[in-house]
Amino acid sequence: MWQRSRDGADNRRETENGRADVGQTVRTMINFSTYRASDADEMARLLGGIFARRDPPAVAVGLTPAEFESFVRLFCPKAAVEELTIVARSAATGEMIGALLTEDAASTLPDGMEQLSPKFDPVFDILGQLDADYRTGRTVRPGESLHLFLLGVASHFAGKGVAQGLVEACLAHGAGKKYRSAVTEATNKTSQHIFRKLGFLERVRRSYEDHLFNGRSFFGAIADQGGPILMEKQLTP
Repeated sequence: MWQRSRDGADNRRETENGRADVGQTVRTMINFSTYRASDADEMARLLGGIFARRDPPAVAVGLTPAEFESFVRLFCPKAAVEELTIVARSAATGEMIGALLTEDAASTLPDGMEQLSPKFDPVFDILGQLDADYRTGRTVRPGESLHLFLLGVASHFAGKGVAQGLVEACLAHGAGKKYRSAVTEATNKTSQHIFRKLGFLERVRRSYEDHLFNGRSFFGAIADQGGPILMEKQLTP
């Protein structure tokens, strides 16, 4: 178990079942823990609403909360098995107010991706380009690298350090499982700032303004966000 101390340091202790529990932050009174199968409905609704309303690529292509929720649900069974995903809850109410969907970077896509809305296709294309460039000349093996996939915090808890706490808890938990690195595709300036602050380095970048999918520009309206960046952090020397 990990408990956040008053000075912000993490004092790591391991629970009997090996689950991560970062306890309460003094600043925001938030409990962080590893995802359970029983968290599926809450996490899917939370991330579906957050990304459809606030993530620039999802907004640009017009994804609805229900459409994005369907996407998140595809990854819930794997999240329960891998035990790499971290959720945040209000200590006062028990409400889930944040989540960081995380997977083994070498794992395969879940079944059902072909049933998702075609609105996802331009998003998958630009992020797929990042991943393809990053993997060129690399071999990604199971158990080596975390993929920090979807990071979201409820609007009424924004600016309280929850996103940073989720990332810190995820990295500490992954390091405890002997993962050596972590990668993420940061799709907006806010997330890019958070990951840079936590030591992630830029590896590959794409431009929203320049990207075309089937000859069409889908992301011109979010050109001010620059573009998605694949970022990486080493967890062990």
